[in-house]
Amino acid sequence: MTFPLIGVIGGGQLARMMLPEANHLGYRISVLAEGPEVSTALAAPESPVGDYKNLETLRAFAAGKDVVTFDHEHVPTEHLRTLAAEGVNVQPGPEALIYAQDKLEMRKRVEELGLPNPRWREVHSVADLQSFGAEIGYPVILKTPRGGYDGKGVAFVNNDDDAASLSDWFTGSALLAEEKVNFTRELSALVARRPSGDAKAWPVVHTIQVNGVCDEVIAPAPELSDETAAAAQDAALSIAHALGVTGVMAAELFETPGVGPGFMINELAMRPHNTGHWTQNGAVTSQFEQHLRAVLDLPLGSTDALAGVSVMKNILGGSNPDLHAALPAAMDIDSGAKVHLYGKGVKPGRKIGHINVLGGDGEAIDAVRARATAVAAALRDA
Repeated sequence: MTFPLIGVIGGGQLARMMLPEANHLGYRISVLAEGPEVSTALAAPESPVGDYKNLETLRAFAAGKDVVTFDHEHVPTEHLRTLAAEGVNVQPGPEALIYAQDKLEMRKRVEELGLPNPRWREVHSVADLQSFGAEIGYPVILKTPRGGYDGKGVAFVNNDDDAASLSDWFTGSALLAEEKVNFTRELSALVARRPSGDAKAWPVVHTIQVNGVCDEVIAPAPELSDETAAAAQDAALSIAHALGVTGVMAAELFETPGVGPGFMINELAMRPHNTGHWTQNGAVTSQFEQHLRAVLDLPLGSTDALAGVSVMKNILGGSNPDLHAALPAAMDIDSGAKVHLYGKGVKPGRKIGHINVLGGDGEAIDAVRARATAVAAALRDA
């Protein structure tokens, strides 16, 4: 029996969490790792080390792969276009992935699709930024279109003086300025689409950010109206279809009750996403299995939730450097909690794992959150 060989560019925890799903389905995964000690390289039998920014390295890695997909969005677009032109099965393709790589391109396309965008402008200078602030009113947000994540590449601009202090951000490339949206909370609409067009959405979730990093996810988003939830899922599915997305896509949203459909598009990610980790234990089909199904153009699995509420709590590096030593006590706190560790060294604030907890019948959301928090704290601060 010959099963397809899947290539994944990037050796972070997302690629690592694809491995068991590929094993269950009988597929092999080879990962282009950034170094021998990155998360997936420690777990994947086939994990050559190479620079994903080098075209020849990418060509050599893609050789013999039935499909190539991604752990992150940072591979140069021009290299992906070259690979696709040479016959490599890149999923998602570069013409879709660019909207997750470049926030300016994403804003333009969302506007063309008639979906709810914050007010925004392409800016090339401090004067442009100040003009935008004067037009819509401060505060505004300045973003680097490429490369930013987890709060990096983002600046809050409260007045003209703040704008002037960011002069070193303007190095010749266009930047993205956006209004600071008055939102009540952040949401995420996770969907998956296969090349033949079939697509499915998981329940919309509430995401809680701390210092620009996803800290907690509650699925489904509590007290979200059915109308807003359906509109958010429809918007994410519309984007996936319009852009020709293959695989998992997360549409990160601002909830804006009373404004438009009740939300605005924040950012897009075209890969498994932190806000979808709850699906590993809380949904019939995890985002990692679904991503592999989608890029292989296999029938998609059910996205139904397995519990009335699921909570995902990220574990960020804290005072405890020895996660293994802390595991017994953490597991003893809650036998129903599922611990997912990434094989990373502990550094302050670094994502090193997450906890998934499913609520029991009639269990209050705050109680489920407290369970997840207690297990994460035992690992982080033991």
